Amino acid sequence: MKLAVIGTGNMGRALLGGFVNGGVIKPEEAWCFDVYTEACTKCAGELGVNAASSAGEAVSGADYVLMAVKPIHFDDALRNIKDSLKPEAVVLSIAAAVTCARIGSILGDGRKFVRIMPNTPAQVGLGVSAVCPVGLNEEESAFVLKLLGTCGETILCDENTLDAIGCVSGTGPAYVMLFIEAMADAAVSLGIKRADALKIAAATVAGSGKLALETGRHPAELKDMVCSPGGTTIAGVMALEENGLRNAVIKSVIAAYDKTQEMKG
Repeated sequence: MKLAVIGTGNMGRALLGGFVNGGVIKPEEAWCFDVYTEACTKCAGELGVNAASSAGEAVSGADYVLMAVKPIHFDDALRNIKDSLKPEAVVLSIAAAVTCARIGSILGDGRKFVRIMPNTPAQVGLGVSAVCPVGLNEEESAFVLKLLGTCGETILCDENTLDAIGCVSGTGPAYVMLFIEAMADAAVSLGIKRADALKIAAATVAGSGKLALETGRHPAELKDMVCSPGGTTIAGVMALEENGLRNAVIKSVIAAYDKTQEMKG
């Protein structure tokens, strides 16, 4: 088994770390390459994997190749390694808005690839990855899900669904960070120290998310459990409703989806 990662930025490093630390890939089975040599060397040193001196060296003989490069550089990067790939190699792409049709047009007919939309919480093993395989057999698809499962939840889907998921899970962390920051600002205005305010807000969001996942209860039910009649929480909920929280969140996701379609065009 050989796995290659092209691009050792935040997501490439996070996913490779999950693969290795999760025990699915042995360090000696993994190779990484980045145009920024220092970033590649640092990643290899931290994870105990192999640092390649070129993209071609990294992917030569690889069974799976993760393309963790920005969309603007994706086409050139894939063309650069195309001739070094063995025919049965599976290419994994995490480039936003880079469609299956676009990947297939570069690789050519009969090649196997997977379009993936991960998110930044993968850096702490709590990510969500939408996975759309093309041309893979059942065993290969299961292995890809196992790989990404080391970094959090995985959702097997078609490409249209992947785009929609990405506009929730991929962009969502930014919205949640805004919410955490706003909660912390409010706490500071009430006299709580900034460091404590940020910790309280972030832990509240993390705990609430875990509660929803582990209980399986509808968010409305969990919300109602906190809202005592005539109490403080229902007063806060009413203020959120009055200021359009739900509508703002819904519009943000739809705006991200519209932008995704625009970028694909």
